Amino acid sequence: MTKIYGLLGRDIGYSFSRGFFSEKFEKEHLDCSYQNFDLKQIEDLKDVLTSSNISGLNVTIPYKEDVISYLDELDPVAKNIGAVNVIRFDNDKLIGYNSDYYGFTESLKPLLHSNIKKALILGTGGASKAIAYSLSQLDISYTFVSRNPDFNEMSYNQLDEDIIREFKLIVNCTPLGTHPNVDNYPNIPYEYITKDHVLFDLIYNPSETVFLKKGKEKGAQTANGLQMLIFQAQKAWEIWNSL
Repeated sequence: MTKIYGLLGRDIGYSFSRGFFSEKFEKEHLDCSYQNFDLKQIEDLKDVLTSSNISGLNVTIPYKEDVISYLDELDPVAKNIGAVNVIRFDNDKLIGYNSDYYGFTESLKPLLHSNIKKALILGTGGASKAIAYSLSQLDISYTFVSRNPDFNEMSYNQLDEDIIREFKLIVNCTPLGTHPNVDNYPNIPYEYITKDHVLFDLIYNPSETVFLKKGKEKGAQTANGLQMLIFQAQKAWEIWNSL
């Protein structure tokens, strides 16, 4: 019987995952298929679970946190992060995992240098939680930047020359700049970016966002989210198929 895998999200016609796994299944001659489950609301997940013979799911925006209440168990790392992007179907149990942090860690490591001690995380959604966990594992302190900052978070208008010089790693976890709204970008003072900075954008479409272009113009190292997606997808496959 064909094994069905899929992606939970909203407005996910662009899905990286479907392309990645469909190609993998074809290349490796696996009797598997991958489909998008584009849900207008998380409550519709119940219909997906009852109507489909699913072997594993990925989870993307905006359901990485909302999906947790539908699961029977959380892997310790996903519990620590507070966000899920992989669901393993283990007999009758749904177990939530997070492979985003792994994907980010592995794609960031080649860019790190001794000057990077502190990071700014732009955005506070489900993806940003995995980034924060990853940075804590790498002994890099971080501060969230938000349009509506809570306690211990910064607002965008607090970002000045001193802060940008102090925080050498800047990670965009907002959707600003995603196709088709490619002219958008986070409102940070790019004039203070230097060649010692690393700008990492979780967005992969377009391959170079305005955020990354502006960093590159100042000599910063830049990376988009494509390698992170490949690593997290490979880790998801491991999770689904581990005994």
